[in-house]
Amino acid sequence: MTTALNKIAVIGGGSWGTALALAAARAGREVTLWARDAETIAAINANKQNPKYLPGIEWTEQITATGILKHAVSDADALLLVTPAQTTRAMTEAIKPFLKPATPIVLCAKGIEQSTGQLLSEVIKSVAPDAIPAALSGPSFAHDVAKGLPTAVTIAAEDGAVADQLSAALASNSFRPYATDDLIGVQIGGALKNVLAIACGAAVGYGLGASAQAALTARGFAELTRLGMALNAKSETLTGLSGLGDLVLTCSSTQSRNFAFGLKIGQGRTPEELVAPGQKLAEGAHSANIAVALAAEHGVDMPIAKTVSQIVAGKIDVAQALSDLMTRPLKRETHP
Repeated sequence: MTTALNKIAVIGGGSWGTALALAAARAGREVTLWARDAETIAAINANKQNPKYLPGIEWTEQITATGILKHAVSDADALLLVTPAQTTRAMTEAIKPFLKPATPIVLCAKGIEQSTGQLLSEVIKSVAPDAIPAALSGPSFAHDVAKGLPTAVTIAAEDGAVADQLSAALASNSFRPYATDDLIGVQIGGALKNVLAIACGAAVGYGLGASAQAALTARGFAELTRLGMALNAKSETLTGLSGLGDLVLTCSSTQSRNFAFGLKIGQGRTPEELVAPGQKLAEGAHSANIAVALAAEHGVDMPIAKTVSQIVAGKIDVAQALSDLMTRPLKRETHP
């Protein structure tokens, strides 16, 4: 692995991919962004904007957009993989032939692979064993990062030195990454907060009030912590930016796709129509079922996540979910 990560490839031309490309460019890196959409590529190269995904935002930083994976990947010192979580395996297969040995692949989507139950870092290891899996997560909205508003995130890799290098490569006056070697904890926090945000959104959409929203956030954090500790995550990661920090942001704002997904369910929309083609992606809808299965495998109680899984599957409605949660056996509040 090179000591200076000067050339950064961003794989994914949506709002988050473009925002992270801007963060890397502001950090002084040479940035190439791969996107599928020809109009997006043309707009970035010609006009320094991405009107389809970041309307109203223009920039002065230099980003080179391309539709050819080889052009983005083959000379890169590090990759930011900013495509949906459930496409991680296919995208890694696609970029694998062009990777330099020991290239860090930074996972910027938050989820668990549905078909296998693997964390996304495990998917990277199984498909591209010569690459170095890493993850970027934390309380951050694409529009805030794209505008250059102050944002702090966590970057994780099993080798802490790699995490340090990645953090240094992406750090600027407006974007502050904190490094950790807790790759599992960062991924669990990112995946679970999306599931729990659906619950909070549904509560708000159903008109249950701010008290219920706060209770779901707090008890959801207890569930996230229980599963994280069962998978050997570090407690400081779970209480940090990529755990509690991201959970609080995602469970309280309509800018969150997962909160907005739950909000619409609470207002009477069906899960089937919200996951239909053309709808905005809510990663938590895809991670809920497998998160519950993972919890069961490790003997972890996650009633809120289980309820979200049942709602997304169309097995219960919000009224029944509320009844189920409020009539659980009483017990003392304990540390997870």
